[in-house]
Amino acid sequence: MAAPQSPDDGSNPLRAVIEVVVRALVDQPDAVRITETERRGVHVFELRTSPGDMGKIIGRQGRTAAALRTLLAVTAEHHGKRAQLDIKD
Repeated sequence: MAAPQSPDDGSNPLRAVIEVVVRALVDQPDAVRITETERRGVHVFELRTSPGDMGKIIGRQGRTAAALRTLLAVTAEHHGKRAQLDIKD
């Protein structure tokens, strides 16, 4: 069985995990933007979306945001990397 293709051509599984989950949560999936940089050996993903969808990304008391960060950390560890998610408004 073939692995599902990620939205960004399959080159980065960390970005793909975040992108797939976030696009499923928001009302405007086309407004989701993820940029990746590297600082001190840590992959930093900056997530931007439409202002109306920001509450869905953060969730009640930040639970959804915390779950996204945990998911990214576990995926990164699985691939032998370190990663961080910054949610920008």
